[in-house]
Amino acid sequence: MEIADTATQQYAATTAQASASTAPQSSSLNSDFDSFIKMLTAQARYQDPLDPIDSTEFASQLAQFSMVEQQVQTNDMLAALYGLTGTSNMASLAGWVGMEARANTPMYFDGNPIEISPNPYLLADEVFLVVADENGNEIQRKQIAVSDEPVKWLGLSDSGDLIDHGVYNFTIESYQDDELVLTESADVYGRIVEAQVIQGEVVLVLQGGQSVLASSVTALRSPA
Repeated sequence: MEIADTATQQYAATTAQASASTAPQSSSLNSDFDSFIKMLTAQARYQDPLDPIDSTEFASQLAQFSMVEQQVQTNDMLAALYGLTGTSNMASLAGWVGMEARANTPMYFDGNPIEISPNPYLLADEVFLVVADENGNEIQRKQIAVSDEPVKWLGLSDSGDLIDHGVYNFTIESYQDDELVLTESADVYGRIVEAQVIQGEVVLVLQGGQSVLASSVTALRSPA
């Protein structure tokens, strides 16, 4: 019949228009939701009066509509929560900056003393602090107490001259009966100048450019 044919054509045209509005540039869930509403409205408006939509099928489509609507709302809520979490994380990261962190890492010497936390073999007869440059070349060896008390490296050569600025490695060697029984890298304190989140890990950048994971920091303190 003419009425039915006209209604079918109008429905097809409206459906095509709604489908066109969901081109690749609007493929998000919100766009799909809008298109679903348009198509459902067009289907109800332009249905064949002599052959109306089956009530069961229409109820099923309404149920789908409700599910899509809930998913859109859920996504909006998750996005809002993610934004709040991100803001909270950045606020907590700001608290790291300016603090001094203790970690097992090389440290940049800028002329100021570097505090070292040794962990020697407590039954050792002698313990030495060994300082090496970035290339691993030993530049100084100093005997220290058999203790885990902090030691300050002043950056002075054996002749009393100031050692060049740069990145240095600090190692503790423990001897017993003139035999090396333990070699360990020492923990040192450094100023935190930046905090980042990289692949879910908090990374701290120390003065001089060294980077350490926040999870590897063994102590944190305010600058002296």
